[in-house]
Amino acid sequence: MKNLIYLLFVVFFSTSTLNAQDFSDIDKSPMDVTIIRNENHSPMARVIYSRPSKNDREIFGSLVPYGEIWRTGANEATEVTIYNDMTVMGQNIPSGTYTLYTIPNKTEWTIILNKKVHVWGTANNYDPDKDLMRIKAPARTAAAPIEEFSMAFQPITNGANLLMGWDNTYVEIPFKNVE
Repeated sequence: MKNLIYLLFVVFFSTSTLNAQDFSDIDKSPMDVTIIRNENHSPMARVIYSRPSKNDREIFGSLVPYGEIWRTGANEATEVTIYNDMTVMGQNIPSGTYTLYTIPNKTEWTIILNKKVHVWGTANNYDPDKDLMRIKAPARTAAAPIEEFSMAFQPITNGANLLMGWDNTYVEIPFKNVE
């Protein structure tokens, strides 16, 4: 009898605890990762970022102002890990982990790889003295609206393009293996 009362007590409180769970604090911009592998399946590059949603908002030029540095996603600043030395538009990038910032504009974006990592957003965290590189990439019109900010690698000969898109805009950054 004592065991039965104990079992009923456990079941009652377990069920009421499960029913009382509140998931309203779940991150509104969930974290995601994209990775590209070499032909031998070893990692070439990886990006960890958070995916904000459009939610009927005007994105570029409003939520993400033109001409201002952006963490390229939400929450923690986006991080890129390069597993082997690569080049991006002719600039050498040693293997390592970098923070990826962008400065969106209507017709082109400035892409920045920065040596300061593990930072939240941009306010008081971005240090231009730690920039490894800055390149320009044309802003392109997406074939269809992109609801959540998204990043993906597209394999190319001897490397991969990193695609970043949100709303009606995307940019493409070519990462090439050093030969």
